[in-house]
Order: sequence, then structure tokens, then C-alpha cells
Amino acid sequence: MLAYILKRLFYGFLVLFGVITLVFFLFNVLPGDPARMMLGQRADISSVEAINRDLGRDKPLFEQYLGFLNDVSPISYHQFRDSSSSYFLDPAKYTRSIKLISAGSSSGLVAKVPYLRRSYQSKRPVSDILTDAFPPTMILATVAMIAATILGLILGILSALYKDSLFDKSALVLSVFGMSLPSFFAAILVAWLFAYVLADFTGLSMFGSLYTVDDFGRGEYIDWKNLILPAFTLAIRPLAIITELVRSSMLDVLSQDYIRTARAKGVSNLSIILNHALKNALNPVVTAVTGWFASLMAGAVFVEYVFDWKGIGVVIVDALEKYDFPVVMGAVLFISVILIIINIFVDLAYGVLDPRIRYS
Repeated sequence: MLAYILKRLFYGFLVLFGVITLVFFLFNVLPGDPARMMLGQRADISSVEAINRDLGRDKPLFEQYLGFLNDVSPISYHQFRDSSSSYFLDPAKYTRSIKLISAGSSSGLVAKVPYLRRSYQSKRPVSDILTDAFPPTMILATVAMIAATILGLILGILSALYKDSLFDKSALVLSVFGMSLPSFFAAILVAWLFAYVLADFTGLSMFGSLYTVDDFGRGEYIDWKNLILPAFTLAIRPLAIITELVRSSMLDVLSQDYIRTARAKGVSNLSIILNHALKNALNPVVTAVTGWFASLMAGAVFVEYVFDWKGIGVVIVDALEKYDFPVVMGAVLFISVILIIINIFVDLAYGVLDPRIRYS
């Protein structure tokens, strides 16, 4: 068990290293100069060169890459100096670093929280920006996934029990429609229908985030009503896929010999479904649920942008518009870590759901 976990962690590290490398080179060869974006109309050659020196973009690309690896690594080598740049890690000022080994008085190894650098635009630490944006995205993805899972299990079980009925065929048509509907178009359609055409009946707003500021004395408060439409939109595709997976798995399990034996012994249908069929049909569903949960964290970009939901998706879009590469890179790495962790837990959950699986 421990050896399996260590192996999975090693594979996860290799995947993360590949993501870091790909993200760095992708965003450092794209056209566009962040220095000119920061200076705007005041851009001149000397000012642009000064900003690029401060950003470290005047160095060779491979040297920039090694510096980026050094910053994002939890154990790294640094020189302890009073750096004039606000974008790179100075362990002498970084409160979340611990000196491990000193190599003289001015350098050494440090253990630290991975440093994602600072925003080109606001100069805030990227980790702080993502920390502020993560809770709304997490809540949105969690609510959407819970709703999709519960409804998907119910619809899938009923479709399997009433195979080829009108209900089953209707669920199949809706599932295909849900899987083929792009999230951006679905968000626009849902916003237009429920927050514009039917606004008088639903009372829902087309735009709104988790936190709302009241100008009449309440201050900032959580407005759960704004969660309904983006969560519903985000749940459409996983709901369709989970419904089909549950239906297919249930039909396969219900055709097994031990199910027929249980029925011959007089076991009730409800007991067969809950105690035998459903548990054995859950493996592909667990894969879909956990995989889609991580995907929703990344795929909420379009939905958050349409509904103006202040989460990681809006942060990524704004950063792309402003060539704020550290924020985009940090967001991609943050989501990648979540995906890797979730995949490891999925593999471990298989052994709990199916004792026949052995870790190796």
C-alpha cells in the first residue's frame, strides 16, 4: 500500500514537472511584451528595458526557466540578498521560508511554500490572488458536482430499471444533448432564459458572485441565489455523462449470475439495487465524478466569465487580457496539483469500493 502511494506520488511529480516545463516555455514564447502592457502610452525603449530587467526577461530563456523551477520548488537554492526586484523570491524577506543549509553567509538551501511570483499588473503575490479566488470556484464546482452526481445516480438507475421505456429514451436524448452542448453556449443560453426571459418568475440575476455588497447597511454578505444558475450550467455535462455511466454499469451488473441468484432467493429489488448492483457499478462512476470535479475546477472559466462569478476563471481571463503571465501560470499549476491529488485519491478509492483490486 505504502509502496503504491509512493509510486503514484512519483508519477504525479513527473506529470507536474512536465506541466511546469510546458507552461513556462509556452507563456515565455508567446507574442506580446508585458513591459509595454504595464507602461501603456508611456512606453519607451529605456523604460521597457528597465522593466524587462526587473522581470528577469533580459536573461537567456533557459536561465529564466531554471530560476522559475527554483522558485516553485519547495526546496531550493537561493542567494540571501536585498533584491531590488519585486517579482523574484528573496528568502531574506520571504516569511514562509526556512533556511536548511548555508553555503557561506550569502546563500544556501531553503524550505518554503512554492513561490509563484507576483502579478505584473497589481504586484500582489500570485498565491494571494489564487487564495482569494479559490473559495468561490471550489464552492461552485462542489455544488455542481454534488447536484450532477445525485441526479445522475437517480436517472441512471431508473433508466436501467426501465430499459427501453419512454423515460429511458428521453434520458438518453437529454444525455446526448447535455454532452454535446458547449459550456460557453450553455451559460449564455441559461443566463438568457432564466435571468432575462423568465426573470420575473425566477427572481435570478444574470450577473453576480458569491459575495454581494449591500449599499443599505448590510455591507458584504454571501448571496447564495447567485450560485444557482452557474452551478446548474456547470452541472449539465457531468450530469449527462454520469447518467449514461450509471445506466450502462447497472445494466451490466444486473445481467450477472449472482443478481439472478439473489432474485431467485426472493431478495427484494431495492435490496438488490442498493446492496449488490449499485456498489459494484460504482467504479466507473467514481472515476467520472472525481475526474469531472477536477475538470470543473479548470472548466469553470467560461461559466464564471459569463455569470461574472469572481473565481479562478475570471482571474485567468483577466490575466490573459493583460498579459499577466505569472497569474496564468500560477493558476494552471494550482489546478494541475489539484488534479494530480484527486487522481491519487481515486486510485486509492478503487480498493475500498472493489476488494478484488490489489495495489501493486
